[in-house]
Amino acid sequence: MIQCKRVYAAAVEADGYRVLIDRLWPRGIKKEALRLDAWLKDVAPSTALRQAFDHDPAQFPEFERRYRAELAAHPEHWWTLLEQARSGHLTLLFAAKDEAHNNAQVLAGFLEDELERQGPSSSPPCYAHEETR
Repeated sequence: MIQCKRVYAAAVEADGYRVLIDRLWPRGIKKEALRLDAWLKDVAPSTALRQAFDHDPAQFPEFERRYRAELAAHPEHWWTLLEQARSGHLTLLFAAKDEAHNNAQVLAGFLEDELERQGPSSSPPCYAHEETR
């Protein structure tokens, strides 16, 4: 399960694996005060894309299109997040005030699409119970 949560909201046990996905550290939070398992700066939108978007909801469709293209070009940045989502709860932490138009929402949708595209694991142990034909 993938969920998005503002970094300023309290951490709860149900969050599971908590990862900050912003390139910049959130204002007003000390690093030692934030409960997180990882900070993946490279999975965040490029600086140029973030600045072009400028948190303008009218620009969100173009931001989403371009951010998804950046993600598709660099699976090494998000591959480990798929494993976390498969094995339990994954919480994507973001600092933006707008909870509907931000990089976490785009990344969550991208990861969910990727999980669906990949389907169940195709490793041989998964098929051990099936009869060979």
